[in-house]
Amino acid sequence: MTSHTLFALDEIEPGTARKVVIGSREIALVRIEADVYAIGDTCSHDDVSLAEGFVEADDCMIECSRHGALFNLRTGEPESLPAVRPVPVYDVAVVDGQVVLTLSEDDEDGDA
Repeated sequence: MTSHTLFALDEIEPGTARKVVIGSREIALVRIEADVYAIGDTCSHDDVSLAEGFVEADDCMIECSRHGALFNLRTGEPESLPAVRPVPVYDVAVVDGQVVLTLSEDDEDGDA
């Protein structure tokens, strides 16, 4: 496992998302209040960045900006059509005010 300190929590506004690239992985980081979630950034229905979508804070989801597919930020599972395949989720935590993403060897190898 490899940990990556990305940025200070206060650099991302609550209710917003930010795309980061770690190796070959494009990951959407989503802040809801004091919590941060990390999911694969590409919608499983179409090649669109989920970080550009709308954060549904009350339901802990993000909506793809192209066709409106909703993804659960905790599980990566699609919650509405047209998406039917999940996106990967990653371990993320706030440590001493910093957003820290931890990738497993499988994540780093592209097998997630």
